[in-house]
Amino acid sequence: MEKNADFSGHNFTGLTEEQVKEKRRSAGFNELPKTKSDGFLKQVVGIFKEPMFMLLIICGTLYMILGDMEEGFMLLGFVLFIMGIEFYQERKTGKALEALKEMSSPHAVVIRNGEEIKIPCREIVISDLVVFSEGERVPADGLVLHSINLQVDESLLTGESVPVRKVESDGTEKESTAGGDDTPFVFSGTMIVQGNGVAQVTKIGAETEIGKIGKALGDVKEESTNLKIELNSLVKKLALIGAILCLIVVLVFFITRGNLLHGILAGLTLAMAVIPEEFPVILTVFMALGAWRMSKKRVLTRKPNAIETLGSATVLCSDKTGTLTQNKMTVSTLYNKDGFVDILKMDGFPEDFHRIIEYGILSSQTNPNDPMEKAILKLGEDYLQNTEHMHHDWSMVREYPLTREQMAMSRVYVQKDTGTYAIAAKGAPETIFDLCHLKDISKYEAAIQKMASNGLRVLGVARATIGKEILPEIQHDFDFEFIGLIGLSDPIRPEVKDAVQECYKAGIRVIMITGDYPVTAQNIGKEIGLRNHTQCMTGPEIQAMSEEDLSAKINNINIFARVVPEQKLKIVNALKLKGEIVAMTGDGVNDAPALKSANIGIAMGERGTDVAREASSLVLTDDNFSSIVGAVRMGRRIFDNMQKAFGYVFAIHVPIAGLSMIPVFFSDAPLLLFPVHVAFLELIIDPACSVIFESEEEEKNVMNRPPRGTKGKFFGGGKILMTCMQGVSILLIVLGVYFIGLHKNYSEEAVRTMSFITLIVSNLLTIQTNRSWEKNIFQILATPNKSVKWIVSLAIVILTAVLFIPFLRGMFSFAPLGMIEILVSGAVGCLSIVWFEIYKVAKRKSSRAVSGF
Repeated sequence: MEKNADFSGHNFTGLTEEQVKEKRRSAGFNELPKTKSDGFLKQVVGIFKEPMFMLLIICGTLYMILGDMEEGFMLLGFVLFIMGIEFYQERKTGKALEALKEMSSPHAVVIRNGEEIKIPCREIVISDLVVFSEGERVPADGLVLHSINLQVDESLLTGESVPVRKVESDGTEKESTAGGDDTPFVFSGTMIVQGNGVAQVTKIGAETEIGKIGKALGDVKEESTNLKIELNSLVKKLALIGAILCLIVVLVFFITRGNLLHGILAGLTLAMAVIPEEFPVILTVFMALGAWRMSKKRVLTRKPNAIETLGSATVLCSDKTGTLTQNKMTVSTLYNKDGFVDILKMDGFPEDFHRIIEYGILSSQTNPNDPMEKAILKLGEDYLQNTEHMHHDWSMVREYPLTREQMAMSRVYVQKDTGTYAIAAKGAPETIFDLCHLKDISKYEAAIQKMASNGLRVLGVARATIGKEILPEIQHDFDFEFIGLIGLSDPIRPEVKDAVQECYKAGIRVIMITGDYPVTAQNIGKEIGLRNHTQCMTGPEIQAMSEEDLSAKINNINIFARVVPEQKLKIVNALKLKGEIVAMTGDGVNDAPALKSANIGIAMGERGTDVAREASSLVLTDDNFSSIVGAVRMGRRIFDNMQKAFGYVFAIHVPIAGLSMIPVFFSDAPLLLFPVHVAFLELIIDPACSVIFESEEEEKNVMNRPPRGTKGKFFGGGKILMTCMQGVSILLIVLGVYFIGLHKNYSEEAVRTMSFITLIVSNLLTIQTNRSWEKNIFQILATPNKSVKWIVSLAIVILTAVLFIPFLRGMFSFAPLGMIEILVSGAVGCLSIVWFEIYKVAKRKSSRAVSGF
């Protein structure tokens, strides 16, 4: 495309090809740089430093040494899976920056050598003259040299849906950031919604405002979750204990029995019993299946570890526009000089207010991009269609654009029936009053104040008529009549109010962060039921504070207004300094750094930008704020069930470890467990801890309790003690069977068989009783869980096969037993959970007494 570059008296020539080449050599292309990811070897070394990764390698190697190749290869398969997850995380920042890069318009019109040409946006250089038209994206930061009624949607940078006016530069302006009317600066990635103009490029690529956000996004470092840190520490301790006990067993066995090879075998058996190989399996499976379950609730998981963190969230920071609100303007209130009408509550559209919308439409574009003009047109189409107030047959002959001096625009039409001119004007109320030459405006100012106090954006509307004489040069020369005021709002999402209350019920603090004015933000806060909605902190106040100062003053502030992207990140970091677990929702480019810095970043899927989605941990596919509540519920359920799974692993490993070690210290006592027995137990333990507990429904009180304390451990001393006591009770009962059997002169194989039956029954019942720490065993058994039926049935079938098939019985070093011995051994195993069931009953009674019920 080529044409002459003449704009209303401005004869622009632009750069020459030689100048373009020189500037490209010095500044490069108009694109964001790709992230520099760590090399392959560096990533591999980093992964090998992970304690859980090392644990999988050690366990897999142990199984291979013991000849169980299938188990070994299965564990090493998890190694490859974890490596894939780690590599994915390394690419995350790069993907976010790539999404930023793709947001730019693919082509732009520039003036070079005095002609307009269309070129790829990446070929734009500094000092290029870019031509803007309605509906186009701005390809680079620039200074407006020429404009006609130019308005720009800068919501991607500011978060606000209302477009801002742009004016021509007079050469004296200081550099400015996005937001605010009547500035001559335009910014890359923003959208032209009205008018046209020409701007000179001042910044390209990474130096633009959107590029700076990319830099901030790249600089934010993700943190390991509390659970992973805690488990890493616990695994290190258990691995150390296992290593020490293993050496002790080998040494004691050699001293007491003089057989080093069997001593090593006994030591390896103990190592297998002590090392909780299920820990990384639990974490991986719970996160993977949790992500799948979340997707069924319209929440996509981009970072599985965020699921368990979500259940611990203490603060939810939400962007206002498009998250709490619908990101679309709606006419809420009209004023016709005599009174108001609430559009949302009216029963039919009163005739006295028709003219306001009639002339509001006439003063707007025929096919508007401006959200306020769209809202006015929609109201007219809803109520005035096919009436004398809609003038599709009128022809517009002239437009008087909005200027810095006259913040209103007028459009002149030829009336088809009379041939005379009708003029419609709308704009800032004070400008409309001036156009109408009003003297006493106190009554109207009171109306404006009332509408503004409700958080509405207010426009004035006026009309004029003249004959066929020559039109004046300026709109101020018309004899306008004031018609009324239009109040517009960005309505809240209907489900938000209930969702906020659900958050409070769950002990989660809700904070609104917005670039809008305080009065608007406070009204939105009041409407959605936000606590302390009368208190507000502004962006300039935040800017003047350090993160430490902000953290000290943030306790009771739930509304932050006139905030820019860097300040959103500052708020999130200030909350984290207080030890809060922060969830941040957002949909725009401006939210991306804060989304990534937050413990849980939640992006909007429908309205959200690629940048926000790539930087987030979770994505709401339906943009429904109430889905966050479902996500919190799911997060808490996963958190509870992981605690149950880890508790069960602790409980069952205590007797396995004890039964592997204690007989070693009795020189004349036979070993009770061999590697094959531990491997058999793993057939129950692995699916139980990962599948049964993961599929368990949440406890009834899961959303009626505060989040887990941020300084509390996932699996603290109290819980470890309680689960270890379960394990000790199993150990004592099985040892009782073991020593009584020896005392009764049963054979070594028969004693081992009876003890193993008791251990298996105790194991299966421990699974059942730990499914809920609130219900008793009979309530638990009545609660459906398909996984329990399959796994328990499979364990019983395999145990039966081992007991009655000679080949298998020989592999396990068992002896044939009578039915009486089998039943007694199983019945004794049932005693292992009695004390824990009594404890749960006592705990429930104590809780009821404290609550007064």
